[in-house]
Amino acid sequence: MRTAHGPRPPHGPAAGGSSPEPPVPSPPPPGTPSRAARRFIVAIAAIAALGGALFGYDTGVVSGALPFMEEHFGLTSLGEGVITSALLIGAAFGSLAGGRMADALGRRNSLLWAGAVFTGGAVAVALAPTVPFMTLARFVLGLAVGSASVITPLYLSEIAPPHVRGRLVSFNSLMIVSGQLLAYLVNAVLAHWQAWRWMLGLAALPAVALLLGVLFLPDTPRWYVSRGRRDEAGAVLRRTLAADDVPEELTRIERAHHLEADARRGGWRELQRPWVRRLLLIGIGLAVVQQITGVNAVIYFAPKILATTGLGTNAAITATLAIGAVSVIATAIGMSLIDRVGRRPMLLWGLSGMTVSLALLGAAFHLPHSTAVSTLVLGLMVLYMGFMQATLNTGVWLLLAEMFPLKVRGLAMGAAVFVMWLVNFGIALAFPLLLDAVGPAVTFWLFSAMCVISLVFCKRYAPETKGLALEDLEQELRKGMNGSTADADAT
Repeated sequence: MRTAHGPRPPHGPAAGGSSPEPPVPSPPPPGTPSRAARRFIVAIAAIAALGGALFGYDTGVVSGALPFMEEHFGLTSLGEGVITSALLIGAAFGSLAGGRMADALGRRNSLLWAGAVFTGGAVAVALAPTVPFMTLARFVLGLAVGSASVITPLYLSEIAPPHVRGRLVSFNSLMIVSGQLLAYLVNAVLAHWQAWRWMLGLAALPAVALLLGVLFLPDTPRWYVSRGRRDEAGAVLRRTLAADDVPEELTRIERAHHLEADARRGGWRELQRPWVRRLLLIGIGLAVVQQITGVNAVIYFAPKILATTGLGTNAAITATLAIGAVSVIATAIGMSLIDRVGRRPMLLWGLSGMTVSLALLGAAFHLPHSTAVSTLVLGLMVLYMGFMQATLNTGVWLLLAEMFPLKVRGLAMGAAVFVMWLVNFGIALAFPLLLDAVGPAVTFWLFSAMCVISLVFCKRYAPETKGLALEDLEQELRKGMNGSTADADAT
């Protein structure tokens, strides 16, 4: 209790009164970021992840526009595949260029470039007068989609404090599926007027927001250190970490950079190291796993799949809202679990659920057409997407952003995502033809078989990266790939 001569509470009674004094707020524990730092991290995530939202919108919107484009241009199944996959082959080359660009120009400037191409590409696609022009415009738009798919998670993983890195990078996955949900919503509204050009062109609005927002972002501390700009790296760290943690984190980043100083001969030369090359092959394998299990066949062609059960075009487009909504919810659940459960368990549980749901989905197509069967097919697609988005999609993007060493992080992630987009391109091109050739039942059973193969791969090779700073993680993976600390030192 205070004495008669001690200070009184600002709005309380005099000493000796019966009312308790208001509690004095305790200072945050050491190592806790300030409220300003937390706000800064949230602002960074919101702006940078607009790249993920555009990625999601531009890949998802084609599902609603395609039925009307088919009528407008007189498309065959091959034509549908070509227009859909043109964006994906552009994304493949954009991802490869994005990794190199991120290393050379910086993560921030590369995001600026992607925002400009997003804007121009969206306008060009919306105004396309012919199929060749549409195909070329979607290829250009794909360059932005692919580069953003590399640069955004790379940026977020390097600027995020270790204790929230999983959630922050996974926020990009949440924005991707949110962009897809937005696309499905726009499709459902505009389908009544068959306004497919507006469906495609509205992507220009978030693209402009990305361009303007990135102007206010810094680059990442790791990129500044790689360019010898230590003061700028420290300034960014002071905005994202508790003040006491900044010197240690800056030292850790510099130590990791100096370990790579003897490899200045270029990123491709660095990839000749056995442990780095093995990591790259695992990363490419994870990228392939994410695609061969069928997610984008559902995203791009959901209305076409539902139409095979007898559902009308407008009803099928509206029904895809359920897929988008569940994808957002599932990704949010995955974000909340990924830093607690770990990356590997999430992958294994998710692939198990995907295997079962795809097998049941294939069986459902053997039932007679009816409203009930259409509802069952939609429900199984939703179940599959829930498993996929909560686990595999979230886990793979996070692992690709975390698992490569600093010197080749942009290059290696770009190479892995390049392969991801190539596989995506092949599936998007082949899926309409496969539906015509063998039917939806066999098609989804093939995807179920791919899930089993992917489960075996992830169980054997997927690394666990939970809870480590990127520089410490690099040392752990170096030891793991070489089999022992001695081997790592000798490499």
